[in-house]
Amino acid sequence: MSFSASVLTLYPEMFPGALGVSLAGRALEAGTWSLEAIQIRDFATDRHRTVDDTPAGGGAGMVMRADVLAKAIDHSSPPGDPRPRLLMSPRGKPLTQVRVRELAAGPGAVIVCGRFEGVDQRVIDARGLEEVSVGDFILSGGEPAALVLLDAVVRLLPGVMGNTVSGDEESFENRLLEHPHYTRPQEFEGRQIPEVLTSGNHQKIAAWRRAESERLTKERRPDLLAAQPLVK
Repeated sequence: MSFSASVLTLYPEMFPGALGVSLAGRALEAGTWSLEAIQIRDFATDRHRTVDDTPAGGGAGMVMRADVLAKAIDHSSPPGDPRPRLLMSPRGKPLTQVRVRELAAGPGAVIVCGRFEGVDQRVIDARGLEEVSVGDFILSGGEPAALVLLDAVVRLLPGVMGNTVSGDEESFENRLLEHPHYTRPQEFEGRQIPEVLTSGNHQKIAAWRRAESERLTKERRPDLLAAQPLVK
């Protein structure tokens, strides 16, 4: 069974976007995964196709209506659909490589892209939406975040990456940032490739890469090391 993604959005023309090229695009053409972009406005009931209203209690901006969004979700994810329902939201749980791998191992995902000031809490609760954040910053809507999430997931699907080892040695896979990379030419503006990398001694190369990963992680992302000691 291929990975099936349904994206609920006010801007379906944003998809597949970058997901239509490179690894993700080739996998999409090959049927390794599928993508359906669903226009939320199609589930509005008035002639203006209204999807938002003023916030209860007052305040700036507009809020996406629970009734309209619920109809869109129910259409995309009927009873028995095993796919998780995700809401891209800055207040959600930060997306991690662990969660990405969990999603990649599953049947797909139903992804809701919020807009305006947010989404009526009642539909989040009633439809069991898992709020997911791609970082501590605000976007104009959930669409760019959905593209990021899907790119991270699709590249891990079987057969998408030519060398599966590449995915195992990347940043965050072992709570470490990836080590520095080098390639030809041997010298660039007076800077040499580290001698160990051209030594042919694979044990020393592996040790150097591990040490560099630990050094960079301690310098730049010590939070990754805080949870538990590194496994050697």
